[in-house]
Amino acid sequence: MPTSDPELLVSTEWLASRLAAPDIRIIDGSWHLPGAGRDAAAEYEAGHIPGARFFDIDEIADTRSTLPHMAPPVEKFVSRMRAMGIGDGHRIIIYDTHGIFSAARVWWLFRLFGKTDVAVLDGGLPKWKAEGRPLESGQPILRERHFTARQNAALVRDVTQVAAAAKVGDVQIVDARSPGRFRGEEPEPRPGLRPGRIPGSKNVPYGQLLNPDGTMKAPDELRQVFEAAGVDVTRPVITSCGSGVSAAVLNLALELLGNRRHSLYDGSWAEWGAYPDLGIETG
Repeated sequence: MPTSDPELLVSTEWLASRLAAPDIRIIDGSWHLPGAGRDAAAEYEAGHIPGARFFDIDEIADTRSTLPHMAPPVEKFVSRMRAMGIGDGHRIIIYDTHGIFSAARVWWLFRLFGKTDVAVLDGGLPKWKAEGRPLESGQPILRERHFTARQNAALVRDVTQVAAAAKVGDVQIVDARSPGRFRGEEPEPRPGLRPGRIPGSKNVPYGQLLNPDGTMKAPDELRQVFEAAGVDVTRPVITSCGSGVSAAVLNLALELLGNRRHSLYDGSWAEWGAYPDLGIETG
């Protein structure tokens, strides 16, 4: 059975019965890896859950950074949410076209900016469509709403903090990339990056946390996956991946397991792998 924490995950049945609720705001947080040949915005236009707004992960970001989709300044996040008609008092439900992938990144961003009444649609758009539920095309009519935010700095880590954690070993670093990329045996999707991993890090490929239908595994199964990788789910964790997207799936799973001491390395391997003075491990 899929996990069903009403504070973090909602089922397709739950959402379908609340599509018209005035306090619900639905977000399509779809994003695809470079080279995937897919256009998330165009796919949203062609068909999305009724009333959903499209959240552009690459634009609602710190576009001054040379790194991909780094968390935006709080002022920019607030401005974009107000324009999208997302305001204080709304219950925010996020989905993506994979099942649970980039929706977790958007969930993490809302948490980073102090919003806790936010959940991920378990199984995402694939499950919604498989069940024959309604879709609509085009853009919804948006009315600006008041949105306030307060950044929770404990949820994000920069390269200096991660380097210190790797050296001291007081915080577990857990990488959500595939085993081949983690071991440095597969090429990175972004050119110019060294292969390998952050020294001392553990590997929990995000897909291992999901069921075949894209829903999140039950808590006992999630715990087993982390433990099999040598991760103590009761201790602090910094998550990482290629560019800070799939890492958030690990943060969501840790939150489901009751771990509140987790953060995300926003630069992830796009940053670490680019700097030759930062140590790496392979094999």
